[in-house]
Amino acid sequence: MAVTGTAGHGPLAGVRVVELAGIGPGPFAAMLLADLGADVVRVDRPGGAGLAINPEYDVTNRNKRSVVIDLKAEDGPARVLDLVDRADILIEGYRPGVAERLGVGPVTCHARNPGLVYGRMTGWGQEGPLAQRAGHDIAYIALTGTLGMIGKPDEPPVAPANLLGDYAGGSLYLVVGVLAALHHARATGAGQVVDAAIVDGTAHLSTMIHGMLAAGAWQDRRGANLLDGGCPYYGTYETSDGQYMAVGPLEQQFYDEFVQLLGIEDQAPARKDLSRWGELRETVAARFKSRTRDEWTAVFEGSDACVAPVLSLREAPAHPHLAARGTFTDHGGITQPAPAPRFSVTHTSVRSGPAQPGADTAEVARDWDVPDLLKGGPE
Repeated sequence: MAVTGTAGHGPLAGVRVVELAGIGPGPFAAMLLADLGADVVRVDRPGGAGLAINPEYDVTNRNKRSVVIDLKAEDGPARVLDLVDRADILIEGYRPGVAERLGVGPVTCHARNPGLVYGRMTGWGQEGPLAQRAGHDIAYIALTGTLGMIGKPDEPPVAPANLLGDYAGGSLYLVVGVLAALHHARATGAGQVVDAAIVDGTAHLSTMIHGMLAAGAWQDRRGANLLDGGCPYYGTYETSDGQYMAVGPLEQQFYDEFVQLLGIEDQAPARKDLSRWGELRETVAARFKSRTRDEWTAVFEGSDACVAPVLSLREAPAHPHLAARGTFTDHGGITQPAPAPRFSVTHTSVRSGPAQPGADTAEVARDWDVPDLLKGGPE
């Protein structure tokens, strides 16, 4: 397959993806595929409904191209199916049954392209009692038990932005699913439907915890375990300037270095004595409150004590380690995370800014050999 458009950079060069526009995990999954080199064409709606920000700043649409098609118009479905003919993957995030009603469901698409991988991104999944219900990240993760794990024991659970559900349990599982199905399709010629539900992916993320729970090594309540803030040497502590340090010296050798640098060697034996965890926590908290975040950062610099400053979104790109790795990049005046992961041969990059609705119609019509895209659309 010829490499066209924004493809040509990354291991997915030559893979063609149709993204039916939505918000949240679907666009992020399509961005990840685009970051990896796929030629992603986003099918925007007339008057588009995306994030409530200027499309120029919606970096989840970077490395993509956009066409505008009205799926409710008489010729709308046919124009999408012309793209499907030439695609390897399609991604949609409608409620179950909506794509079918619009004329672009999996049965119709597979009739045109039997090898197509049809990726479906929802919160509740394609079936089940809640499948037709509206929802957002916080409701999905609430039912899986993962939201209830996060926060202090005497306070309400803490919403982890929409990172845990939408993007970790949703987008990343969709991407793994469609790439696995693409591997199968290329080996057999048979496409299939990938049902990526945020409830399924988020539950899957807690696999290790369920094992610990079954073994009696995890208590089914917040702030009572080794990795949920219950442990005094795995959590965050406020500094004298109102900032925070993250602490995680779980292993003995790291803990020994931690208490030495913190200056609380006399409290070291409390590590394994759960009855003294409260006392140890108070001691650690008092020490961190005695200096600023930057002062403590300097104390632990170069050590294996597993301590790091808690940085803000604006501070993170300037951290020396992240700057040295190029973890963040600037493109079009917007500082944003660089593509991940990294590849030794098929390098990735931010090649273009957020696709503007309909701006690439003529180019896509030419590259994908779909001249009917130009009928009634921007050129």
